[in-house]
Amino acid sequence: MAFKRIDRRTVPDTVFDQLAGEVLAGELGPGATLPAERQLAETLGVSRPTVREALQRLAHSGLVEVRQGGSTTVRDFRRHAGMDMLPRLLLRRGEPDPAVIGSILETRRALGREVAALAAQRAGEALAGDLGVTLDLLAAEHDPVAQQLHALTFWDHLVDGADSIVYRLLYNDLRAVYEPAVTALATVMAPEVGSIGHYRALTAAVVAGDDAAARTAADELLALAATGFESLLRETRRQDA
Repeated sequence: MAFKRIDRRTVPDTVFDQLAGEVLAGELGPGATLPAERQLAETLGVSRPTVREALQRLAHSGLVEVRQGGSTTVRDFRRHAGMDMLPRLLLRRGEPDPAVIGSILETRRALGREVAALAAQRAGEALAGDLGVTLDLLAAEHDPVAQQLHALTFWDHLVDGADSIVYRLLYNDLRAVYEPAVTALATVMAPEVGSIGHYRALTAAVVAGDDAAARTAADELLALAATGFESLLRETRRQDA
């Protein structure tokens, strides 16, 4: 565990980022005890109030438990952290983590099926205009990054149509993770965002109010990226073997 001195121009965020990174990377495992505030402050070259603020943020994020007048213990982030930690898990040292990508793809596939079915039930034909405009933009686009952004707009309309606050907030969290990584994920997402036929099939099912067909069409669409990524991962592992 090698802490680094902090640039005072970015003290609050950088202290939190460094400590959170140690926890999420496993350098500080569950049950580990952090050094006392005074020792951390000296090691990092910052004030004790800055360290205290960082520790409180870590506690709020579910990464540590701060005992009043006692030690600060690392928690198992898999059991206690929230979706706000997902962006930090996705990109490790600037590179996407394959395991996290796979988990995101399987989650969005499950979420997308239900969102599409609810959009068909609750909005149906009312979505025809918005989905149609987005489909036209997607069909005319050839840049893989721009295609992903149009696809996000498409799903935004479906989530609105689903009219579920829980699904909306879950989607917002996944989108916040995904958007900064669209360039890095261009290869993975290309089979999906380039398949306009699948988007048209899903649109037709939603507009017709056919929830069963919408669920199936969404699953088939979202499976393109998920299965494509699994194949890419297997091939990479085979080449590395």
